[in-house]
Amino acid sequence: MFEFKKTSHHQKRRIVLRIWVAGVFALLCFGALLGRLWFLQVDRYEGLAARADQNRIAVVPIPPRRGEIVDRNGVVLARNYRDYTLEVTPAHVGNMTKMLNALEQVVYLSPLDRRRFKQRLSQTGRYSHVLLRNNLNDTEAAWFAAHAYKFPGVELRARWVREYPQGESAAHVLGFVGRISEADLATLDEEGRSGNYRGTNAIGKKGIEKTWEESLHGRTGLEEVEVTAAGRPVRTLRRVDPVPGSNLVLSLDIGLQKEAEKLFEGKRGALVAIDPKTGDVLAFVSAPSFDPNLFIDGIDVENWRKLNESPDHPLIDRPLYGTYPIGSTYKPFVALAALELGKRTATQRIPDPGYFEFGGQKFRNAAGAVYGPTDMHRALVVSSDTYFFSLGPEIGVNALHDFTKQFGFGQITGIDLDGERRGVLPSTEWKRHAYKKPEQQRWYAGETVSVAVGQGYNAFTLLQLAQATAVLANDGVYMKPHLVSLVENPLNGKAVRTVTKPSYTIPLKPENLKVVKDALVDVVRYGTARRAFVGAKYQAAGKTGTAQVYSLKGAKYHVGSVDERLRDHALFMAYAPADNPRIALALIVENGGWGATVAAPIARQVFDYWLSPDRKENENEVTMPASLTDALPTARGPIAPPPAADNADTSPHVPAGAADDVPEESPDAVVRPEDQPPDEEEDPQDPVAPNTTRGPARALTLTESRATERP
Repeated sequence: MFEFKKTSHHQKRRIVLRIWVAGVFALLCFGALLGRLWFLQVDRYEGLAARADQNRIAVVPIPPRRGEIVDRNGVVLARNYRDYTLEVTPAHVGNMTKMLNALEQVVYLSPLDRRRFKQRLSQTGRYSHVLLRNNLNDTEAAWFAAHAYKFPGVELRARWVREYPQGESAAHVLGFVGRISEADLATLDEEGRSGNYRGTNAIGKKGIEKTWEESLHGRTGLEEVEVTAAGRPVRTLRRVDPVPGSNLVLSLDIGLQKEAEKLFEGKRGALVAIDPKTGDVLAFVSAPSFDPNLFIDGIDVENWRKLNESPDHPLIDRPLYGTYPIGSTYKPFVALAALELGKRTATQRIPDPGYFEFGGQKFRNAAGAVYGPTDMHRALVVSSDTYFFSLGPEIGVNALHDFTKQFGFGQITGIDLDGERRGVLPSTEWKRHAYKKPEQQRWYAGETVSVAVGQGYNAFTLLQLAQATAVLANDGVYMKPHLVSLVENPLNGKAVRTVTKPSYTIPLKPENLKVVKDALVDVVRYGTARRAFVGAKYQAAGKTGTAQVYSLKGAKYHVGSVDERLRDHALFMAYAPADNPRIALALIVENGGWGATVAAPIARQVFDYWLSPDRKENENEVTMPASLTDALPTARGPIAPPPAADNADTSPHVPAGAADDVPEESPDAVVRPEDQPPDEEEDPQDPVAPNTTRGPARALTLTESRATERP
């Protein structure tokens, strides 16, 4: 009996102990849960709440509308339109092939769409949006929207798409936009601008679209959207509207542009027309051209090959990138240099027997023409090579370099386009840097002879020649050339002019300017360009030129026996009206022949169009808000010093000899064709350039480059 009571007592104690242990354990568990709850709800609340919101709230970027581009009269050159696209997020799609086959029953997918999609798919991450199809019409978009629930991971989106309604016209000016590449993203990251391109798939690649990208793009907005676990939107929580890009008003006149482009149909060449008083670029032609619309969503292989492999190189921006010896169009600036530097007076006569002899070599006039005693005025009018040959050693290459660079030769003009080349304005310093061998670094006096007639090492862009012509027409006042005249704020409509005052003024003596300008007027009245301007209702001033393309090494030049692409380039520089210039231009027709017969007639038609009394007077002014008109300074603003010493191109340029226009008949001209002297061996000790100016020497002038990768 006692043992039974004792056993019962032990069992009770054991049960009580177990209850206490279980209770303590339960309390500890509940304490742990409470502690965890406090940790999550109090200590980690902010971080976890933010993560929960990120899972619940999707931040959707809203790309801005790209700014539009119009010409000086408001004609649209680049605009935007709404487009629907289908984009796929690979991570949310199960079987990609099965999805594409099913989707094809709802929306048409071409073999090209599928091929491009697979290519993009291999280049992007699983959670990135990959473009499947663009340019959906309203019917296709509505049909897919009704069946969208069947295709998880496929999203219908609206976007702004760039369009160039003028097609090939002014393509090199406008450039184009294209898909953002890895290189573009890297650049945006370095500049800290990648955040502003969320949701945007296009960026400026060339031309105005590239140089004014930051203004044109605008500022990206955002939308915070509450979504379900399946990713479906429930409601919009917050929205920040995007800021559209600025609109650009170009100085370009699309009517004049198309007129000039029509004159280059079937030809290769370039033309730049500038308003001397403002620096407005009125026309900017590079022929042949291309259609920028091809590049918007990525150019196809066939069209890319046509453009990239064409022997005419339509993708090269000739006025900006092509460098040429400019022949006799350089002579007005050489004459002005001689007057300003006191090397020769305007009335001083130089005998012209048809050649200039220097260092035992003869440098001959074009076609062997003989002009007899010639002063500066007559030398410019009839384009006497002998007169300017003789000026070269008198002025010296360094003095000529320092003087002509003030007009923009061999300098970066700073025009608002990418890819501008400096060209070559030769000097002794330039040659020392351009060549490695000591014997090549030496400057020979005979090389200055060729440089004085615009040949030799001279290699300038057409933009530089046009700018120099505009500065000459404007009496030495240098207005920076520009294509964008006004930048319009899309929010308040206010416009700001980009160039308002001269960069500097070249201190030129009025009497010296008059000598050169009067001669340029007589070039059009009685000289080499007279036939092109017969019957003109205005008085123009200009100078013809012919640039050689390859070296004949003493042989005679016969057009019929030379391959078409090796014939001379035809050039012309001019401004009009002569007494109050409203337009200055320079143009080149590659392998066109003589400037007087090929280039000058093109300039005549451009002048006829621009100076026609039928054109409205207000079309000559860039549209501008009245509030800004009174605030603009005059064209002849404060005088500033010339630019600092240039850093000329250091790439070697093949030297060339003298070439000029075939002079038209004049009472004093006697044509005496003579045989060219035989070639001689090079002599490093010869004070004249070794084998560089013996007879008409020609050098390839347009830098032909082929793109190595697709845009």
